[in-house]
Amino acid sequence: MTYGLFALCSPLQEEPIVTNQPAFGNLFIGKLIRLTAKKPEDKDTLSRWTHDAEYMRQLNFDAALPKPPEHFEDKKDKDKHPDNGRRFNFMFRTLDSDKLIGQGGLNVSWNNQATWVWLGIGEPDYRGKGYGSDAMRLLVNYSFRELGLYRVGLGVFGYNTRAMHVYEKLGFVHEGAMRQSLYREGEHHDTYGMSILRPEWEAQQAVLSTETALVAAESLT
Repeated sequence: MTYGLFALCSPLQEEPIVTNQPAFGNLFIGKLIRLTAKKPEDKDTLSRWTHDAEYMRQLNFDAALPKPPEHFEDKKDKDKHPDNGRRFNFMFRTLDSDKLIGQGGLNVSWNNQATWVWLGIGEPDYRGKGYGSDAMRLLVNYSFRELGLYRVGLGVFGYNTRAMHVYEKLGFVHEGAMRQSLYREGEHHDTYGMSILRPEWEAQQAVLSTETALVAAESLT
Protein backbone atom coordinates (compact mmCIF):
# COMPACT_ATOMS: atom_id res chain seq x y z
CA MET A 1 0.00 0.00 0.00
CA THR A 2 1.96 2.99 -1.17
CA TYR A 3 1.39 6.63 -0.40
CA GLY A 4 3.86 8.92 -2.16
CA LEU A 5 7.27 7.68 -1.08
CA PHE A 6 6.01 5.50 1.72
CA ALA A 7 4.63 2.05 2.33
CA LEU A 8 3.10 2.09 5.76
CA CYS A 9 3.78 -0.71 8.19
CA SER A 10 1.46 -1.66 11.01
CA PRO A 11 2.86 -1.25 14.51
CA LEU A 12 5.27 -3.74 15.94
CA GLN A 13 5.74 -4.15 19.64
CA GLU A 14 9.37 -4.12 20.68
CA GLU A 15 10.33 -7.65 19.75
CA PRO A 16 13.35 -9.87 20.30
CA ILE A 17 15.72 -9.64 17.35
CA VAL A 18 17.27 -12.97 16.41
CA THR A 19 20.93 -12.43 15.54
CA ASN A 20 22.14 -15.98 14.94
CA GLN A 21 20.06 -16.61 11.83
CA PRO A 22 22.16 -18.05 8.97
CA ALA A 23 23.04 -15.40 6.41
CA PHE A 24 21.51 -17.44 3.59
CA GLY A 25 18.73 -19.77 4.60
CA ASN A 26 15.46 -20.73 2.99
CA LEU A 27 14.10 -17.77 1.05
CA PHE A 28 10.57 -18.14 2.41
CA ILE A 29 11.14 -19.59 5.89
CA GLY A 30 12.21 -17.63 8.94
CA LYS A 31 12.56 -18.51 12.60
CA LEU A 32 8.86 -18.18 13.37
CA ILE A 33 6.92 -17.74 10.13
CA ARG A 34 6.98 -18.58 6.46
CA LEU A 35 5.90 -16.53 3.47
CA THR A 36 3.12 -18.11 1.41
CA ALA A 37 0.63 -17.29 -1.31
CA LYS A 38 -2.93 -16.30 -0.45
CA LYS A 39 -5.40 -19.18 -0.35
CA PRO A 40 -9.11 -18.88 -1.25
CA GLU A 41 -10.08 -19.73 2.32
CA ASP A 42 -7.99 -16.85 3.68
CA LYS A 43 -10.68 -14.34 2.73
CA ASP A 44 -12.64 -14.88 5.96
CA THR A 45 -9.59 -14.19 8.13
CA LEU A 46 -8.60 -11.15 6.09
CA SER A 47 -12.13 -9.80 6.43
CA ARG A 48 -12.11 -10.36 10.20
CA TRP A 49 -8.92 -8.33 10.54
CA THR A 50 -10.61 -5.32 8.91
CA HIS A 51 -13.00 -5.24 11.87
CA ASP A 52 -10.02 -4.61 14.18
CA ALA A 53 -9.86 -0.81 14.25
CA GLU A 54 -6.42 -0.75 15.88
CA TYR A 55 -4.97 -2.91 13.13
CA MET A 56 -6.61 -0.95 10.33
CA ARG A 57 -5.70 2.49 11.66
CA GLN A 58 -2.06 1.52 11.96
CA LEU A 59 -1.81 -0.15 8.57
CA ASN A 60 -2.09 2.98 6.42
CA PHE A 61 -3.47 6.52 6.07
CA ASP A 62 -6.94 5.41 4.99
CA ALA A 63 -10.01 5.62 7.17
CA ALA A 64 -10.65 2.27 8.87
CA LEU A 65 -13.45 0.42 7.08
CA PRO A 66 -14.65 -3.17 7.63
CA LYS A 67 -14.67 -5.22 4.44
CA PRO A 68 -16.61 -8.39 3.57
CA PRO A 69 -14.85 -11.64 2.63
CA GLU A 70 -15.80 -11.07 -1.00
CA HIS A 71 -13.51 -8.05 -1.09
CA PHE A 72 -10.54 -10.38 -0.79
CA GLU A 73 -11.50 -12.77 -3.55
CA ASP A 74 -9.24 -12.81 -6.60
CA LYS A 75 -11.03 -10.79 -9.23
CA LYS A 76 -11.57 -12.46 -12.60
CA ASP A 77 -10.77 -9.23 -14.43
CA LYS A 78 -7.47 -8.59 -12.67
CA ASP A 79 -5.61 -9.11 -15.96
CA LYS A 80 -7.23 -5.93 -17.23
CA HIS A 81 -5.19 -3.97 -14.69
CA PRO A 82 -1.70 -5.46 -14.83
CA ASP A 83 0.84 -4.30 -12.25
CA ASN A 84 3.79 -5.09 -14.53
CA GLY A 85 5.33 -7.36 -11.93
CA ARG A 86 5.63 -4.57 -9.36
CA ARG A 87 3.68 -6.10 -6.49
CA PHE A 88 4.84 -9.08 -4.47
CA ASN A 89 2.37 -9.91 -1.71
CA PHE A 90 2.64 -12.68 0.87
CA MET A 91 0.68 -14.23 3.69
CA PHE A 92 2.47 -14.94 6.99
CA ARG A 93 1.89 -18.39 8.47
CA THR A 94 3.40 -19.78 11.66
CA LEU A 95 5.89 -22.61 11.36
CA ASP A 96 4.48 -24.55 14.30
CA SER A 97 0.78 -24.60 13.32
CA ASP A 98 0.54 -23.08 9.81
CA LYS A 99 -1.81 -20.44 11.21
CA LEU A 100 -2.37 -17.32 9.14
CA ILE A 101 -1.36 -14.40 11.35
CA GLY A 102 -0.50 -11.53 9.00
CA GLN A 103 0.31 -10.24 5.56
CA GLY A 104 2.78 -8.01 3.83
CA GLY A 105 4.42 -7.23 0.56
CA LEU A 106 6.64 -5.19 -1.71
CA ASN A 107 5.74 -2.47 -4.20
CA VAL A 108 8.71 -2.35 -6.55
CA SER A 109 10.01 0.49 -8.69
CA TRP A 110 12.16 -1.51 -11.10
CA ASN A 111 13.80 1.42 -12.87
CA ASN A 112 15.01 2.73 -9.50
CA GLN A 113 16.01 -0.69 -8.09
CA ALA A 114 13.89 0.17 -5.05
CA THR A 115 10.86 -1.13 -3.21
CA TRP A 116 8.47 0.04 -0.53
CA VAL A 117 7.67 -2.62 2.05
CA TRP A 118 4.52 -3.01 4.13
CA LEU A 119 3.29 -5.55 6.64
CA GLY A 120 0.63 -6.13 9.24
CA ILE A 121 0.17 -8.73 11.98
CA GLY A 122 -3.57 -9.24 12.00
CA GLU A 123 -3.82 -11.67 14.90
CA PRO A 124 -3.52 -9.70 18.17
CA ASP A 125 -2.10 -12.66 20.12
CA TYR A 126 0.92 -12.74 17.80
CA ARG A 127 1.91 -9.10 18.16
CA GLY A 128 4.96 -8.20 20.19
CA LYS A 129 6.39 -11.72 20.10
CA GLY A 130 8.91 -11.52 17.27
CA TYR A 131 6.63 -12.53 14.39
CA GLY A 132 6.60 -9.07 12.82
CA SER A 133 10.38 -8.77 13.01
CA ASP A 134 10.79 -12.20 11.45
CA ALA A 135 8.40 -11.28 8.63
CA MET A 136 10.16 -7.97 7.95
CA ARG A 137 13.53 -9.72 7.87
CA LEU A 138 12.22 -12.19 5.28
CA LEU A 139 10.77 -9.43 3.11
CA VAL A 140 14.03 -7.47 3.21
CA ASN A 141 16.06 -10.58 2.38
CA TYR A 142 13.71 -11.41 -0.49
CA SER A 143 14.12 -7.88 -1.88
CA PHE A 144 17.89 -8.12 -2.02
CA ARG A 145 18.47 -11.83 -2.62
CA GLU A 146 15.72 -12.67 -5.08
CA LEU A 147 14.81 -9.38 -6.72
CA GLY A 148 18.30 -7.91 -6.79
CA LEU A 149 17.16 -4.52 -5.53
CA TYR A 150 19.30 -1.77 -4.03
CA ARG A 151 16.94 -0.03 -1.63
CA VAL A 152 14.10 -1.08 0.69
CA GLY A 153 12.07 1.75 2.20
CA LEU A 154 9.13 2.07 4.55
CA GLY A 155 7.09 4.66 6.42
CA VAL A 156 6.13 4.64 10.09
CA PHE A 157 3.84 6.93 12.06
CA GLY A 158 5.64 9.20 14.49
CA TYR A 159 3.83 7.93 17.59
CA ASN A 160 4.82 4.35 16.81
CA THR A 161 8.20 4.55 18.52
CA ARG A 162 8.33 0.84 19.29
CA ALA A 163 8.11 -0.01 15.60
CA MET A 164 10.87 2.48 14.83
CA HIS A 165 13.10 0.80 17.38
CA VAL A 166 12.49 -2.60 15.79
CA TYR A 167 13.27 -1.28 12.30
CA GLU A 168 16.46 0.33 13.59
CA LYS A 169 17.57 -3.04 14.98
CA LEU A 170 16.91 -4.57 11.59
CA GLY A 171 19.23 -2.03 9.99
CA PHE A 172 16.83 0.63 8.72
CA VAL A 173 18.11 4.22 8.77
CA HIS A 174 16.01 7.34 9.35
CA GLU A 175 15.72 9.56 6.27
CA GLY A 176 13.18 12.29 6.87
CA ALA A 177 9.64 13.16 7.80
CA MET A 178 6.37 14.12 6.18
CA ARG A 179 5.32 16.66 8.77
CA GLN A 180 1.81 16.54 10.22
CA SER A 181 0.75 14.12 7.50
CA LEU A 182 -1.57 11.98 9.63
CA TYR A 183 -4.64 13.19 11.53
CA ARG A 184 -5.96 10.88 14.24
CA GLU A 185 -8.12 11.55 17.30
CA GLY A 186 -7.85 15.31 16.98
CA GLU A 187 -4.07 15.42 16.59
CA HIS A 188 -1.67 15.68 13.66
CA HIS A 189 1.30 13.31 13.53
CA ASP A 190 4.46 13.12 11.45
CA THR A 191 5.23 10.15 9.23
CA TYR A 192 8.88 9.10 9.12
CA GLY A 193 10.72 7.50 6.23
CA MET A 194 13.30 4.80 6.86
CA SER A 195 15.32 2.61 4.52
CA ILE A 196 18.07 0.05 4.24
CA LEU A 197 20.46 -0.10 1.28
CA ARG A 198 22.09 -3.14 -0.27
CA PRO A 199 25.62 -2.36 1.04
CA GLU A 200 24.20 -2.02 4.57
CA TRP A 201 22.34 -5.31 4.25
CA GLU A 202 25.42 -7.05 2.84
CA ALA A 203 27.44 -5.84 5.82
CA GLN A 204 24.81 -7.38 8.10
CA GLN A 205 25.03 -10.68 6.25
CA ALA A 206 28.81 -10.72 6.62
CA VAL A 207 28.47 -10.28 10.39
CA LEU A 208 25.84 -13.02 10.57
CA SER A 209 28.04 -15.37 8.56
CA THR A 210 30.94 -14.74 10.93
CA GLU A 211 28.77 -15.31 13.99
CA THR A 212 27.37 -18.52 12.51
CA ALA A 213 30.87 -19.80 11.73
CA LEU A 214 32.05 -19.01 15.26
CA VAL A 215 29.07 -20.82 16.80
CA ALA A 216 29.72 -23.85 14.57
CA ALA A 217 33.43 -23.86 15.51
CA GLU A 218 32.64 -23.65 19.22
CA SER A 219 30.25 -26.58 18.95
CA LEU A 220 33.10 -28.72 17.64
CA THR A 221 35.46 -27.94 20.49
